[in-house]
Amino acid sequence: MDYKDLDTVIESQVKFVKENSNSISNRVNILNSLLLAIKHNESKIYRALKEDLNKHEFESFLTEILLVKKEIKLFIRKLKNWSKKKRVKGSILNFPSQNYLIPEPYGNVLIITPWNYPFQLSLTPLIGAIAAGNAVVIKPSELAPSTSRVLKELIDSVFPMNIATVVEGDANVAKYLLDKKWDYIFFTGSTRIGKIIAEKAAKNLTPITLELGGKSPCIVDSGVNIDKVAKRIVSGKFVNCGQTCIAPDYIVVNQHIKSNLVSAIKENIIKTFGNSPIDSESYGRIINIDNLNRIKNVLKNQKVEFGSKISSDRLYIEPTIIIDPDMNSEIMNEEIFGPILPILSYENESEIKDIINNNPTPLAFYIFSKNQKFIDNLIENNKFGGCVVNDTLIHYINPNLPFGGIGDSGMGAYRGKFSFDTFSHLKPVLRKKSMIDLPFRYGPYPKSFNFIRKMLDKI
Repeated sequence: MDYKDLDTVIESQVKFVKENSNSISNRVNILNSLLLAIKHNESKIYRALKEDLNKHEFESFLTEILLVKKEIKLFIRKLKNWSKKKRVKGSILNFPSQNYLIPEPYGNVLIITPWNYPFQLSLTPLIGAIAAGNAVVIKPSELAPSTSRVLKELIDSVFPMNIATVVEGDANVAKYLLDKKWDYIFFTGSTRIGKIIAEKAAKNLTPITLELGGKSPCIVDSGVNIDKVAKRIVSGKFVNCGQTCIAPDYIVVNQHIKSNLVSAIKENIIKTFGNSPIDSESYGRIINIDNLNRIKNVLKNQKVEFGSKISSDRLYIEPTIIIDPDMNSEIMNEEIFGPILPILSYENESEIKDIINNNPTPLAFYIFSKNQKFIDNLIENNKFGGCVVNDTLIHYINPNLPFGGIGDSGMGAYRGKFSFDTFSHLKPVLRKKSMIDLPFRYGPYPKSFNFIRKMLDKI
């Protein structure tokens, strides 16, 4: 699609939304069509994710396809109710009146998506935007070309272009899109690019949601079931080869169980991926050589406890454990976004806070403990996008919990009803009754109003 054709598509979407012709029943029908198209094209999706990231079919099902299907089914069930106007209480000052909120679409929406979960992170926000009545342009990452191609085929087969379309291309295409006027922008990616998006959006006062990343800590207290903790950490850290925005970025473990935890993590890596992960069908690959070299560089001068084998030809980095990295080193100051797990230890809780405060507000926060006071203190005294106690990653699965960051880890939230709310403007309406009027609201104002003031103050 050239830029002239793209402009035509955007204009048609703006017109479509202004005409307000996308009824609730039509939105439900198109979501049903999308669900059916995904089912018919699952084998294509699996192949694309294998080509882009070497994802095992079952991993693709769990982390990409299943979540999208569940999201669509939820919207199909709930959309009619979510779309109703909602009555709210009035005020004595506007009595008698009816007061309500009407959800309406923002308009034309730009969704820019990442390469690490290229199917799921493209369609999940799309579902919310379409269900809310918007028209959408999706710009998927060019770093996952096979999935991008399948996405375009899928969306084009289901949606008229004036409702939704996929625009493929590199950073120049993204720049062109961001220079256009949008009613809403949704971005998932790095904090660095998120700042650029925010700057572009600000020029047109465009509302945005930014789903970013950061260094998500994993705190491990003494007294836990070490084998189970290790199993859940390995699962959360090394799924998708560590290329997950909410993966545990580093471990902070009680010094009394540090050696036991390190041993258990090693054992679970071997149980999961075998003695040669490069040959494991369950172990993914780094997205491209640039990202491999970036991760490779953070390993320099680090104390490797386990792993670190690299094959540039096969875009492979072995699951790797780093012990006691320097807090000023790159590995502790930048999001790793790869299969490298630094492990630090603490003696008292104040040390935990010092370590966490070394970095911006994290997107995810993980705590393993049986001590409720310990858990409560960490939750109450730290900011984060979302927290999981005694597991990793699984908060994203629950559509009843908003998913989003704070500070450098993002702004706004989505999933389930939160997606509908994100892509909807709540239009407030007050309908005044004419039978009763409060005379004191009109001039000329009374010279003495003490009685009225006291009465209103008490209400």
